[in-house]
Amino acid sequence: MKLDLKPIIWMGSSREALRNFPEGVRRDIGQALYTAQQGETDPAAKPLKGFGGARVMEIVDRHDTNTYRTVYTVQFAGTIYVLHAFQKKSKKGIATPQKDIELIRQRLAAAGQNYKERQS
Repeated sequence: MKLDLKPIIWMGSSREALRNFPEGVRRDIGQALYTAQQGETDPAAKPLKGFGGARVMEIVDRHDTNTYRTVYTVQFAGTIYVLHAFQKKSKKGIATPQKDIELIRQRLAAAGQNYKERQS
């Protein structure tokens, strides 16, 4: 039985950033993205605060004392857009740093434009 997987489109430097994560983190995040491609939500994926519900999802994985995050959206039918992948270095609690939020917003807008162009 062949699964109908949604394609992944990598925005900006997100794919390169993910490639630089430790192997175990890459494997865990890859599994969560594969689950999203199947139309499901991995237990490691949670809605990113400030983006209105489940439009934008965040996968958080820890390795040693570091936290790695990958942000994606499923709001565009049939496509997964990976918006950002980064190692969280902020010492201010668990909140996502503002510069990363701004980058995610920019890439979400670019993903919307890309999706619209692909539909034409």
